[in-house]
Amino acid sequence: MFVETMAHVKPTEDLKESIARHIRYTVARDESDLQSADLVKPVSLAVRDRLIDKMMETERRYVRTDAKRLYYLSMEFLMGRALGDSLCNMRLDHECRHILGEMGFDLNQVLDHEPDAGLGNGGLGRLAACFLESLATMGMPGFGYGIDYEYGLFKQEISNGYQREKPDRWKANGTPFHILRAHEACLIPLYGRVEEVTEPDGSTRNLWVDWKTVVGVPNDIPIAGYGGHTVNFLRLFSARASQDFDIEIFNRGDYIRAVEQKIGSENISRVLYPSDSVMSGRELRLVQEYFLVACSLQDIVRRYKATHENFDRFSSLIAIQMNDTHPSLAVPELMRILVDEHGVAWDKAWDICRETFGYTNHTLMPEALEKWPVGLMQHVLPRHMQIINRINHDFLTMMAQDYVANNDQLRRMSVIEEGYEKHVRMAQLAIIGSHAINGVSALHTDLLKSTLVPDFAQLWPERFSNKTNGVAPRRWLLKANPQLSDLFSRTLGDGWIMDLNRLRELEHYANEREFQEHFLAIKEHNKQKLTTVIQDATGIAVDPTTMFDVQIKRIHEYKRQLLNVMRVIYDYLRIVDDGEDLPVARTVVFAGKAAPGYWAAKQIIKLINNVAQVVNNDPRVRDRLKVAFVPDYRVSLAEVIIPAADLSEQISTAGLEASGTGNMKLAMNGALTVGTLDGANVEILEEVGADNIYIFGNTPEQIQQMHNEHSYHPRDIYNGNDRIRRMMDSFNSNLFCVEEPGLFRWIFDAVIDQGDRYFHLADLQSYLDACAKAEQDFLHTPEWARKAILNVARTGKFSSDRTIREYARDIWNIKRID
Repeated sequence: MFVETMAHVKPTEDLKESIARHIRYTVARDESDLQSADLVKPVSLAVRDRLIDKMMETERRYVRTDAKRLYYLSMEFLMGRALGDSLCNMRLDHECRHILGEMGFDLNQVLDHEPDAGLGNGGLGRLAACFLESLATMGMPGFGYGIDYEYGLFKQEISNGYQREKPDRWKANGTPFHILRAHEACLIPLYGRVEEVTEPDGSTRNLWVDWKTVVGVPNDIPIAGYGGHTVNFLRLFSARASQDFDIEIFNRGDYIRAVEQKIGSENISRVLYPSDSVMSGRELRLVQEYFLVACSLQDIVRRYKATHENFDRFSSLIAIQMNDTHPSLAVPELMRILVDEHGVAWDKAWDICRETFGYTNHTLMPEALEKWPVGLMQHVLPRHMQIINRINHDFLTMMAQDYVANNDQLRRMSVIEEGYEKHVRMAQLAIIGSHAINGVSALHTDLLKSTLVPDFAQLWPERFSNKTNGVAPRRWLLKANPQLSDLFSRTLGDGWIMDLNRLRELEHYANEREFQEHFLAIKEHNKQKLTTVIQDATGIAVDPTTMFDVQIKRIHEYKRQLLNVMRVIYDYLRIVDDGEDLPVARTVVFAGKAAPGYWAAKQIIKLINNVAQVVNNDPRVRDRLKVAFVPDYRVSLAEVIIPAADLSEQISTAGLEASGTGNMKLAMNGALTVGTLDGANVEILEEVGADNIYIFGNTPEQIQQMHNEHSYHPRDIYNGNDRIRRMMDSFNSNLFCVEEPGLFRWIFDAVIDQGDRYFHLADLQSYLDACAKAEQDFLHTPEWARKAILNVARTGKFSSDRTIREYARDIWNIKRID
């Protein structure tokens, strides 16, 4: 059944000598007194040396062919740990493991000491990371541009069941993969005013004057494609105070003010997503977004101008993708650079701008679309506010002259939202300024066109397309699940690593007993590993032979962790009140962070932990049901949880999740999905088949109809079902909050008396039925193994390689450069 895989590379002296050199001359230590943690830096630097060589070779290929380049602008890049990923993609992991073994160290223990890079939060940032890896693997000139945050979102700790946010000092021990590019620093203007000046020929132009300056200092992180042929980079900018400005203040004798100015400037890249609950936080957030696009565009234009005299070929050689609305200020910033700094005529500059930009939408929730007060925009970026007004005026004029548009349409499509306080709508700005707009799943794109921005979709149907998200199989299968990857390679050969569709061939083995046994043994091994992590992180002992029922994602009401908890309580009460025995022993694993200012989400974390405390310590349960909330969810933790999952919870309210990528990673690792017809779940259903997934709940159309007709009455469900009523009454009681009476009554009120905004009870019975079906299937081990293997075999569509090919072909027009 098995075929030979590629022979492992024999260890060379080069890598061994390079590690030894960095131990001696970089960290200045003797090998004899090193611990595992001490090896992270010298091993990383030895790998970085090889990455730099390949990165410079890659750049020479791009320059020689004058290749069109993609620049991917994102506020987040959730990269995880760089060392293990680089070793895997450079195919140095076996060699490095051998070298460290000779030194008396285990590579896995060394890798565990590297912190996750704190450059992102959730799916938006992880998608960007997967895209960069796929671009490099496919040999395409694609580069990420972001902010080099000093602190990540936060380090999550759980205290008495509550989330506590601690600083994420991910850089405390250095960042060995960073390559400082101080000679390419950017000067970024902020604040000031606009002055109209008259030219000698009598014409007038607007001049931005009296601005303050911040310096953007770039660092590059090499991004290796699989095999190491192509190494691109992620360029991250950190904010520094303008040296000249500081010295001027200092020379006036105002040392304190000079230091304050320095600290204030450097706050721009201090932390990911500063709180916007106060005006100062909102201003900092706006400054951050401008800092990202200003640094990026200065750098992009500088590179282009180094080999081109004018901007005639700019959009032919450069594509810029805006990852959600955060980089939307790139549109007026490029216009400012072209018109104000390089004298390009407005109409020509606008054509260049629109042909250059693409915009990816990531949300269907109108309240999540970014808007900025006009007054704040005017204060921080006065010239950009002028440019935005001109863009909007030209657009509305065009609509009034060339199209039959009524006032309501113009109001909806305008970049400026009228009202007591006017706002700049960033989604409208991005759409008007882009030649391509895309959603991230088939359902999401349909809803984007039909409900979120239907006027634009009708105006420019050719600009809208779908690009269903994907995940990097090298990170999420080859690296995260090495034993399963080895089984696939021994069975099929290594071709699947670069072409995930090759896993289709596993269908031939889905019914084979020997293959099933290998597959299930690997799952058991991964569950044992997760069991240890849960014990260490929470003190909760779980049984790896139970069904591992996993919900890992950002904590948000629409993602409905609460629905999962409702089921846990429902089953707990079946055991203790009705004396029932659950058909399958189940371990319910939660992980995810709540935004610091999101009270309801933080209360749900508290609820999960309180329910876990009661359920896990009730002897009547007899370990048939365990609940664990694993703190500080991050990429490296996901790499442990995902390969161990049996059941994947993808239970958001239908019509609210744009895509999801956790659903793809879990299916790719052999977990079966229980989910709603939301986001990419719809396409997973199409790929794996209805018999190999557990779909439940109302459709997006049914949800929308209930919302529009006000026909959903959760109290009717509460009154009509004794067990559901009993479960809901537990929130009104103190069953799960003995020490804090009444703590969860708000949940009862929100669901029963305030309309149940996210339709928990509308979907609950269907959810219970779907989970019961999954449990029955889990009892039949060969059948469950077959379904799990088929899930893996049919996830080829969800490789980010496929997504990148579609972007490259349809939007960016970039090609592989060999």
